[in-house]
Amino acid sequence: MKKFLLILIISSPLLIKAQGFQVNLQGQKQQGMAGAGTGLMQDAAAVFFNPGGVSFLAGNSASVGVTPTFANGIFLDADNNSVARTNSPVGTPFTAYVVWGPDSSKFKFGFGVYTPFGSIASWENGWTGRYALTYMKLQSIYYQPTVSYKVCNKLGIGAGLVYGTGDVEFKQAVPTADASGADGQADLKATAANWGYNIGIYYKPCDKLSISLTYRSQVTMKVTNGTATFTVPASVASNFPSGPFTSTLPLPQVATLGIGYTVSDKLSLAFDANFVGWKSLDTLAFYYKNATAALPYTKLPRDYNNAYAFRLGGQYNVNDKLTVRAGVALSISPVPSGYVTPEVPDANKVNLTCGLGYKFSSHFVADASLTFENLTRKDNNKALQLNGTYKTYILAPGISVVYLF
Repeated sequence: MKKFLLILIISSPLLIKAQGFQVNLQGQKQQGMAGAGTGLMQDAAAVFFNPGGVSFLAGNSASVGVTPTFANGIFLDADNNSVARTNSPVGTPFTAYVVWGPDSSKFKFGFGVYTPFGSIASWENGWTGRYALTYMKLQSIYYQPTVSYKVCNKLGIGAGLVYGTGDVEFKQAVPTADASGADGQADLKATAANWGYNIGIYYKPCDKLSISLTYRSQVTMKVTNGTATFTVPASVASNFPSGPFTSTLPLPQVATLGIGYTVSDKLSLAFDANFVGWKSLDTLAFYYKNATAALPYTKLPRDYNNAYAFRLGGQYNVNDKLTVRAGVALSISPVPSGYVTPEVPDANKVNLTCGLGYKFSSHFVADASLTFENLTRKDNNKALQLNGTYKTYILAPGISVVYLF
């Protein structure tokens, strides 16, 4: 029973949000450029990318966008050569931004709603890792009011207050077979919330070059009303009492250096370097109200590493209405060997992106993007008894509509 508890805690997705759970889909223009948007101010998504640059945006605007995410995963078991596949539904990360302020004012105000973490994973019935995961749905939503001040024609500063909320459902099989041989089931549901902030500096030493620094704080999400429901044979039900649990999760700090360069009236380039403080996720702790010998209070080391990502993108104005974009990103995984799990089969990865924008009128613009990821990670997680190779393919087309006023 204690062995099952270790599996349960190690694999809980609410408490393991590695780079695979980060949703870097916060703006369609930026997505088309591999997520580079800190140093190149283009639209109201600057509320997320750099509050300091919001004051440099021309005019006022509002936008809404969505990026359906299609993910397919395969696990190749090194011990028995079996193959398992996911049949996950489509994820729907979304964004909504608005920026406004008088033309004569040095202040601009903004508000953003976005989904920085989220995923859906569903593995086929009876797969070899069913005691680690059968189903998981995770969604987080951040709300960010923002103020930006244009100190002078070369410098802008800004800050946003972040309120993060999240919910998760997680299911796995329990190795407590009934008379028919069917596994037991565990179903965990929880919500979490807490506060953070987003600050930025935007510096434009000349017309062609802009340099930015931003910092998104750690948000320590607090689980206060989690509920664990166990469906097991009556003979062991006392070892797995259903009931509430509490916990905390430090969503990591992110520091970014961004550079924007306008090569000509038609061509612009952007580069972002991200530092992600995953080292804060070094230990997981659960507190069960109805604790038993098989389901006690538990602490487990995670030993995650801080991670880096590098993003390079460009856009070209074909004419006054049409813009095309492309980008490439390299992301370093924070998950060390021996800690890879079915819902976070994370690996060092290269993302390829493309996109386009079309200006229908002086008030309406539409942007679209396409992101592709291909991950492969070999690992032997002894705690989960999962030794093999994960392969994941992700396709994420997105679209947004912008209203200029």
